[in-house]
Amino acid sequence: QVQLVESGGGLVQAGGSLRLSCEVSGFTLDDDGAIGWFRQGPGQEREVVGCISFADIMTYYADSAKGRFTIFKDNTKNTVYLQMTSLKDEDTAVYYCAFGDPPPSAWRHEAEYTFWGQGTQVTVSS
Repeated sequence: QVQLVESGGGLVQAGGSLRLSCEVSGFTLDDDGAIGWFRQGPGQEREVVGCISFADIMTYYADSAKGRFTIFKDNTKNTVYLQMTSLKDEDTAVYYCAFGDPPPSAWRHEAEYTFWGQGTQVTVSS
């Protein structure tokens, strides 16, 4: 049974940092596939943040995340992390991790991810 559980959300001041975790079960992080991070801000559509592919450990980032966010994984803990720095008000959102096997050209597409976590709230205060 595939499960993804996010944690690490909370309230942080603008300019601060936060690390989100996505603990997975039912598969391993050295199988085929990828974990994508998405977020949905208040009154907004869900958008992609970034992705890490397992086989070649490539990472991809949305423009809003480049230079500030880093995705990495720890196979021994079955956990993927989203390290966020220099947080801004507009980063306030519910953050989700999702598992799928998108081709490199489709890492942004929600439809490529089959299993989703329940989300964790990140609130950035100025």
